[in-house]
Amino acid sequence: MTASAPLIACHECDLLQREIALPPGEVVLCGRCGAELYRSAHSTLDKPLAFLLTAAVVLTVANVYPIVGLEIQGSGNATTLFGAAYALWHQGMPPIAVLVFLTTFLVPAVELAIMGYILLSLKYGRRPAGMTLLMRALQHVNPWGMLEVFMLGVIVALVKLTHYGTVIPDMALWAFGILTLLLAATASSFDIRDVWDRVEALPCREVDE
Repeated sequence: MTASAPLIACHECDLLQREIALPPGEVVLCGRCGAELYRSAHSTLDKPLAFLLTAAVVLTVANVYPIVGLEIQGSGNATTLFGAAYALWHQGMPPIAVLVFLTTFLVPAVELAIMGYILLSLKYGRRPAGMTLLMRALQHVNPWGMLEVFMLGVIVALVKLTHYGTVIPDMALWAFGILTLLLAATASSFDIRDVWDRVEALPCREVDE
């Protein structure tokens, strides 16, 4: 480590430390609090892209097929996520309907779209337009993705519904469960430091604002 090495601030305790070169698969921890500072860069973008594209397909499946079916005295009914939000809206609960739509569909879709645009641009050697704005948007929408909370709520609801009839888990329910894991894998493989390093390595055409 030399005095000319770039400085990095710990996101937990704000301690300034000098960066060091890392071999593949290694992690740098803060010398004061032990928080992870950064990891070694991916050799390719194939891994995050694979997670992201799979998550996009599963998100589509989860919103096309019914989540759950309920059969009471021989009469059955099933609904999709959009159907559930639509029913909440028309039952006098528009804030909850909007919240369900935003946190379980719109926010994950926006996250995947932003990350997909950035990764595909870098994959083909192009500097993403509006990179700074995209990263800020990603930072702002990230806390609103609440699929894991939605899944917990669905499980609780299913347990209660078993007292009224036969509950039949449908394809979308399993898709949402898989999607929760895929989104976590996508977020962990989307290394912001690595992304910015790749952007800086590309020829500058315009200054992103």
